[in-house]
Amino acid sequence: MKELDIVKLTSSYKNIAEGTEGTIVIDYDDDTCEVEFFDSNGDTIKVIAVPKKLLELVWVFSDNELL
Repeated sequence: MKELDIVKLTSSYKNIAEGTEGTIVIDYDDDTCEVEFFDSNGDTIKVIAVPKKLLELVWVFSDNELL
C-alpha cells in the first residue's frame, strides 16, 4: 500500500464503519498510514492515522494512468 491507493477498513475503527473506503494520503511506515475516508457521495468523513493491518487494498494508483 502506498500514497493515493484506495483502501477499505476490514473492521470498524475510531467510529468509522467496516467497509468504508478511503485514500492513503500519507504513508508513514510499514505499519501506519494516514487515510482520508469518504462516504458514497465522495464527501470526506474523517482523515485519520490507521494501522495498515486494518486496511484492504481496493485500487492501486499508477502514475501511468495520468498519461
